[in-house]
Amino acid sequence: MMAGFDVEKIRKKFPILLRQVGGKGLIYLDNTATSQTPVSVVDEIDYLYENTKANVHRGVHTLSQEATDRQEHTRRRVQGWINARSFEEIIFTRGTTEAINLVASSFGDRFKDGDEIILTVMEHHANIVPWQLLQRHKNIKLRVVDINDRGELDLEQYRSLFTPHTVLASFTHISNVLGTVNPVKEMTEIAHSHGVPVLIDGAQASPHLRPDVQDIGCDFYVFSSHKMYGPTGVGVLYGRKELLESMPPYQGGGEMIKHVSFEHTTFADLPFKFEAGTPDFIGIAAFAKAIDFIEETGIDNIRLHEEELLHYTTEKLLEIPGIKIYGTAPDKAAVISFNIGEAHNYDVGFLLDKMGVAVRTGHHCAQPLMERLGVPGTVRASFAAYNTFDEADRFIEALKRVAPMLM
Repeated sequence: MMAGFDVEKIRKKFPILLRQVGGKGLIYLDNTATSQTPVSVVDEIDYLYENTKANVHRGVHTLSQEATDRQEHTRRRVQGWINARSFEEIIFTRGTTEAINLVASSFGDRFKDGDEIILTVMEHHANIVPWQLLQRHKNIKLRVVDINDRGELDLEQYRSLFTPHTVLASFTHISNVLGTVNPVKEMTEIAHSHGVPVLIDGAQASPHLRPDVQDIGCDFYVFSSHKMYGPTGVGVLYGRKELLESMPPYQGGGEMIKHVSFEHTTFADLPFKFEAGTPDFIGIAAFAKAIDFIEETGIDNIRLHEEELLHYTTEKLLEIPGIKIYGTAPDKAAVISFNIGEAHNYDVGFLLDKMGVAVRTGHHCAQPLMERLGVPGTVRASFAAYNTFDEADRFIEALKRVAPMLM
């Protein structure tokens, strides 16, 4: 156990962890899908609804000004968190999925027939399907990087896929199935050496590390609040200012305009050009409290704690007959995907739930990766700052009870 990391103090900030499931204390190991939310965030949401609910950027009255100030405070908090050059490079969306769709629709508008996009076999559907939707209008080709048996990307193949027709490389920072931490800075440098821009899906990385977009050098970086102990329905698109300025709006409506007539419309400056309509200004404002929680706890402390849990649980898992773990890269986040013999992943998850253990089962919105692994799905356990070694032990004991039932 890491010295100076008071996990019990952290757990007191998350009342849901006191829940009983199946007559047993909840062990929540589905953090890759969504993390739980501390009291500070929930209290902020309550306060905002009770005291400052008014539409942002549209009123001179006090409530509107207060709501606007809180939303823009979060924008600057996010800017600082990822080390963006300007607040204008921070676009609020409904989540990582919408952020990628925004880039596919708007930046993809410039692609031509015959252009190529490089993806990887470990991508979430959110970084596959938007590009396939673009293929309905553009005759573009998707080229895919494979992995080795440890779940690491084949960087030599990645290098070889660039051609004069390559217009974008888009890849995940951390695999939501394998936990593999990809060498995104190196991959960005390779793409830029060919004059190719880069989009990074940071949905799984943002809860575990602090991405420095200037150091990485990427052109777009996307992530979600709800995986970072924050509210649901709030996401972030970071884009280099010069690229965002060159892109057409993603949606039209209120807030993203300067002037509208039936003859012509001019659009607002960044970042508002891409924020049509009323945003979830309550959720956006409360997201700042989630960032506060991460900073107060310490992102490095969180990652070290999670790594200790990962290594401890992995060793215990391998003691169970029939266990196969998918993803064994040396640089790996706190995610364990596994199967037990021929047992169906759903059956394992169902029985664990009866013992109070919440894990994820299925293809994890990564069906091409499952096909590559040769399985229909896996059981996935994933850790967060509030998980404990006692929970890891109880999880292992529950699995030891489940395994004989299904083997």
